Amino acid sequence: MIERQLWHPVVAAMHLRDEPVAVTLLGQDVVLWREHGHDGHAGVVHAWADRCPHRGARLSLGRVLNHLHGARLECPYHGWQFAGDTAAGQGHHGAPIAVGRCVHVPAAPAFEPPAAHCTQVFEAQEACGLVWVRLERPDFSQLPVSLSQPPAFEPWHDEAWRQLICGPYEVQTSAPRLVENFLDLSHFGFVHEGWLGARTHAQVDTGKVDEGAEGVRAHECKAWQPKGYAGAEEGGWVAYRYDVPHPFAAILRKDATEGDPVSNAIALFIRPDGDERCTAWFAMATLGDLSDDEELRTFQDTVFAQDRPVVESQQPKRLPLGKEGPIAEVHGPADRMSSAYRRYLVRTGISLGVF
Repeated sequence: MIERQLWHPVVAAMHLRDEPVAVTLLGQDVVLWREHGHDGHAGVVHAWADRCPHRGARLSLGRVLNHLHGARLECPYHGWQFAGDTAAGQGHHGAPIAVGRCVHVPAAPAFEPPAAHCTQVFEAQEACGLVWVRLERPDFSQLPVSLSQPPAFEPWHDEAWRQLICGPYEVQTSAPRLVENFLDLSHFGFVHEGWLGARTHAQVDTGKVDEGAEGVRAHECKAWQPKGYAGAEEGGWVAYRYDVPHPFAAILRKDATEGDPVSNAIALFIRPDGDERCTAWFAMATLGDLSDDEELRTFQDTVFAQDRPVVESQQPKRLPLGKEGPIAEVHGPADRMSSAYRRYLVRTGISLGVF
């Protein structure tokens, strides 16, 4: 399953603090926990199978220990402690103990657990305000090298921009359906009438679409909007750029223009929870917008609340990629980005949420 080789967002980084957090990714139960950082900075994030190898209890019910011997995660059942870093313990011969290996059994303090007494460890990292997990190492004969890291979102790392996370949004549809909706300009005048569009100005310009093994890009896309951002007061044509760097992620950019001093960038990051359900976050970055964070989140919540019932109503919930079959979809001139995205999913070998 190619999806197991991809990085996926699993939780907002700010929601992972002192206690373990349980999540499920592609059917795998995962426990997330964070080491205590130094000087007020957040510590390293770990993602392990949410199962103690001793008697199968959920490690997410345990607790995080930080002491002189390093960071550990303690099982709630018998108190077995598992190493969070190579400094968390050493064997009798002084060799460092691998991450995820049991380092202490309270019922037998003198016992040195063998290497087999360990939990399954997954790769984890933080990016764009989210914790990302990859369940398997990629096979680059199958997967583009561009997918070896979470999607890049440059404004998130620019100190001149203001950043915030919106979500999570649990949605009863497939991740590809949600990405395709994000790329769709022509629904603005109907689903978001009065906010992002008007049915009296329904015409859109899909711009220029480029596609390749590394994803899809579109530029010079235009739509008329009466309220293109949270603090907008007048309508007009707005130009967008889109980037799809990951099968379950998409990025939108609106640059400042004469008469509009605000630049916005919104990244949609999705955790596929199954063929017909997913969880989404929006990483937002803005430059020049005077709205406060709460206003920006309210705006995004409102827009997504307009999308949700329509997207969840789509049948089938999985995205039909084939041109023939009992359920096939027709396309119009405004669907160029959507069609390019579907071809990208086929090239990448995605099977989750499509058929």
